[in-house]
Amino acid sequence: MKQNMRRLWLMVCLVFCLLALSACTAAEPEALQGEIADEITRLTVINMAEITSVGEDVIEEKEARALKEKNTAMADGLSSWKSVMQDTGEAKEVSESRVTQTEDGGYECVLTVQFANRKGEFKGFYEEDYENPIGISPTTFSFTPEYTTGEKLGKAGMNTLMGMGIVFLVLIFISLLISCFKYINAFENKKKLAAPAPATPAPTPAPAAMVQEEELVDDLELVAVITAAIAAFDNTSADGLVVRSIKRAPGAKWKRA
Repeated sequence: MKQNMRRLWLMVCLVFCLLALSACTAAEPEALQGEIADEITRLTVINMAEITSVGEDVIEEKEARALKEKNTAMADGLSSWKSVMQDTGEAKEVSESRVTQTEDGGYECVLTVQFANRKGEFKGFYEEDYENPIGISPTTFSFTPEYTTGEKLGKAGMNTLMGMGIVFLVLIFISLLISCFKYINAFENKKKLAAPAPATPAPTPAPAAMVQEEELVDDLELVAVITAAIAAFDNTSADGLVVRSIKRAPGAKWKRA
């Protein structure tokens, strides 16, 4: 019995929470009536007819001209029409219209349009413009086709496949690039082996003074004279003296020897 009461109270609490959440949701803005709503609807219908009358062969030219004239609302409408014209087909009739005021003080007009292939909406947004004779000016236009659940799932699946395909293609390209590194290294090593060895610099010739020093040692008469002079200078015997090299003294000292 107690378990049943707990379950009942739990159900009551869940229902109360759902009602509270539904009460907190923002209510749709009330549709405007009167002269301003009729004027906005008329302008929206005129702009929709003008945009949908543009063919695929000239729509880019019209869009570029609108951008050049700084007519951003018409440029946005042409860009939106270009992206959906293949799906919607020709506009047939307007079955419903609704004008509401936005939070920033502007106006939104939504037309329910029957196209050749499907239903859709055409939205026009306006802002107050006191320089305009009618007091408002358009800011942007857009088309929103109604797609079936199957079409939505098909587009989502196609987008998923395209994304995954691009990722796999990039990974395959990176793996192929990494696998080519060994061939690049082999080519560089082969190129280094084929390159000629650098030339060995020629030995620097010995100065004339050094050559002359070696030649002076071979002069036995000069060696004997120098040995005797050294022995006489040291007052010793010349038998213990061995001349290994003879160097010429620079300057006038050699000449005075």
